[in-house]
Amino acid sequence: MSAEKETKKAKPAKEAKGEPAKKAGKEAKAPASAAAKQGKPARPTAPARLSTYYKESVAKELTQKFGYKSPMQVPRIEKIVLNMGVGEAVADKKIMDHAVGDMTKIAGQKPLVTKSRKAIANFKIREGYPVGCKVTLRGARMYEFLDRLVNIALPRVRDFRGISGRSFDGRGNYNMGVKEQIIFPEIEYDKIDALRGLNITISTTAKTDEEARALLSAFKFPFRN
Repeated sequence: MSAEKETKKAKPAKEAKGEPAKKAGKEAKAPASAAAKQGKPARPTAPARLSTYYKESVAKELTQKFGYKSPMQVPRIEKIVLNMGVGEAVADKKIMDHAVGDMTKIAGQKPLVTKSRKAIANFKIREGYPVGCKVTLRGARMYEFLDRLVNIALPRVRDFRGISGRSFDGRGNYNMGVKEQIIFPEIEYDKIDALRGLNITISTTAKTDEEARALLSAFKFPFRN
């Protein structure tokens, strides 16, 4: 009888050991983030390399060159806007899906679809039709894009000879165009439906084009003139 009682008491002990193991297994699985569930790019968790570079090097260089008396006077990049025109999407909605997919990979952020403000009869475009997509980058994603643009994408342009130094708008902002999205390392040539260009606008807090150019030059922008 005593042996039977000991056997019965031993069974609950085994079950008790198994319960913590199951709980530990559940705790080991990290819950998927809301962004991952929705298929959105994850937000950067660490400061971008160029953000640190600006604080430690660029700001000091500009202060010495222009004699700024306050850190607030030192120009900085405020935002970068990427814009891709997709007029052919009027005839095929899948084209817009491809464009949005490419832009998401390039920017690391899902773009907004832009729509025509008025009808254009010659191109069979009605008011409100989707004609492109654009995305505005700030903070860490802005600096990460800038890093890839200057150090990876532009050097991959065929017969690259630098970018124009005359594309400032008179208010410290810079505009440039990219003919093909495949210069960006995130885009796989075998998976695109067509070659597309995009426009890049870099908005700065600089009051003059001279200061804006000095700012971008400090970030190693390859101006040719």
